[in-house]
Amino acid sequence: MKLLHAADLHLDSAFAGLSDREAALCREESRTTVRRLVDWGNDHGADVMLLAGDLFDSDRLYSQTAQTLALALGRFRGKIFLAPGNHDFYAPGSSYDTVAWPENVHIFTAPTARTVALPELNASVTGAAFTAAEERTGLDGAAFGGDDAPIRLGVLHGEVTAGESRYRPIPPAEIEKTGLTYLALGHVHRFGGVQRAGATAYAYPGCLPGRGFDETGDKGFLFGEVTEKGADLDFIPFARRRYLSVTADITDRDPAEAVRRALGPGCGGDVCRVLLTGARREDFSLGALEEELTGLCAALTFSDETYPEEDIWARCGEDSLRGLFLQELRGRYDGASEEEKKEILLAVRFGLAALDNRD
Repeated sequence: MKLLHAADLHLDSAFAGLSDREAALCREESRTTVRRLVDWGNDHGADVMLLAGDLFDSDRLYSQTAQTLALALGRFRGKIFLAPGNHDFYAPGSSYDTVAWPENVHIFTAPTARTVALPELNASVTGAAFTAAEERTGLDGAAFGGDDAPIRLGVLHGEVTAGESRYRPIPPAEIEKTGLTYLALGHVHRFGGVQRAGATAYAYPGCLPGRGFDETGDKGFLFGEVTEKGADLDFIPFARRRYLSVTADITDRDPAEAVRRALGPGCGGDVCRVLLTGARREDFSLGALEEELTGLCAALTFSDETYPEEDIWARCGEDSLRGLFLQELRGRYDGASEEEKKEILLAVRFGLAALDNRD
């Protein structure tokens, strides 16, 4: 079968740190992400979609958000299995309880494992739900292992750890006991690769989309084929808007050009934060820099940790560690090629920064 695994959409997040207009735009984009996800799944022939919780950021939803999600999921041509998480736990009166969900969507509503057979795909799906904001009871691998379908899938929200957790601890040893072909997880907001515990493959796809500078880089979902022999899934970058946090060294560079090089191409829709470092030849205005780079990103903010450029050889030869260090490198610099001089100057700057206890 072809499987799509997504989690942690956090619909109706506050998007703190953005202006009211930008936050509203990001919330609307996160809702359209669901429709795009369904279209992508249909276009690529996905048979099953596993949604591993925290689709909503909380129970305080904007008007029609849950209904919009239900309508979008209803357009998926395959089967959808949803395991509510700690942010969107299942409870009487919650959106999962009150909205009319389409027939192709199965929502797990119990904190203990339940299994749904998919005989047409020689498969089954086992899942469980958060029914409160915290779930300290860990994964019971044996409860997820009672089915004999050739392809056995699991979907669950929680934290893979051998210790305690408020958010359903999932010990790797218990994952191995499940004997599942693939376990789709949610809760961790960064994709960390497809892992294995015994014969069982498991993974977090990360959040979709990112919502702040603690969720930087590409965000997406997992997609691929699952057979009796195992799961072969790839990460698919999908979010239209990324959060990027970079450092731009302006030493020997125009500040605007240094920022462009640090961010790279394709950042027009992204929310970017740039830390300016290095030696500046002359003072510059952050306001003027922001104006010059208008349109480079959807939102762009700066932090300035630059310092005035100085004559790096000024204390060469003085009776100190600094002077001896500079004297040694100046001797090499004077007889070096142009390319070697660039490397020596870089070494001098690193050395002086270390002597001054600077980064």
